[in-house]
Amino acid sequence: MKALSILEAVGGSLNIHDMKIHLAVHNGYDNPIDVYLAGNFPEWQRWQTKRNFTCKYVLSLIKYNKSNHWLFAGIYETNGYQKLSHTGGKIDYYYDLKSLPSYEELNGRMIVSFKRTGRQSYLHAERWIQGIDLEEILPKKHSISDFPGFKKIDISKGELDLIFRHELTSWKTALSNVAGVYLISDTKSGKLYVGSAYGAGGFWQRWLNYSQNGHGQNKELLALLKEEGNDRAHSFRFSILELADLHDSRDEVIARETHWKRLLLSRSHGFNSN
Repeated sequence: MKALSILEAVGGSLNIHDMKIHLAVHNGYDNPIDVYLAGNFPEWQRWQTKRNFTCKYVLSLIKYNKSNHWLFAGIYETNGYQKLSHTGGKIDYYYDLKSLPSYEELNGRMIVSFKRTGRQSYLHAERWIQGIDLEEILPKKHSISDFPGFKKIDISKGELDLIFRHELTSWKTALSNVAGVYLISDTKSGKLYVGSAYGAGGFWQRWLNYSQNGHGQNKELLALLKEEGNDRAHSFRFSILELADLHDSRDEVIARETHWKRLLLSRSHGFNSN
């Protein structure tokens, strides 16, 4: 089924001849799905470096967690922009965008599939909208879910920050009561970092450091962020390799950390320096 059919069934006929599709993807600094989960997507989308919204309406899609899958983030009416000049000649365009309430019930719930043929993020709807197919409609708006179980943890830095900012109970309870070995994957370079959590607070206390500063005082990660800026940490994803009891000794946990470093080659090809 075409996504256009669902949208028009819910909110009425759309003027696709004066509409652009905004494919929101990682811009090197922000992951838009994290921005969306934090509730800041409408404001984030207003800021453009070019006159990208030369149209009456914008249909917003955010890169989701599967190839060619996108999260519907609303349809917006454009009402002009402010051209803002900055020191050094940088120019931003700040758009006045108003979300159309007729389509809000699908905002954050409709998942669509669309094969992006190039790097262009602003497409004319009349040409491309028929290539957008419905995948599913979530029962409720996409948000940070309850703790999924240790084997299923695979979260971005943005999701990590939301978990700690709101101290989500299910996550805090689970992560505070176990120790073990974790993995940080850098989606930009492909490099890995293997670390361990032990003692009081377990994973919760250890990962709190990453939420606060991005590097957790790890030498190689600290050097990376110092060179490229703190926003570089938003390319990190966090997962758990192995669990241990909080009462296991530091040496026991570090022995398992060493095993994973050797297995994943994170010393010779990753961010582990010892």
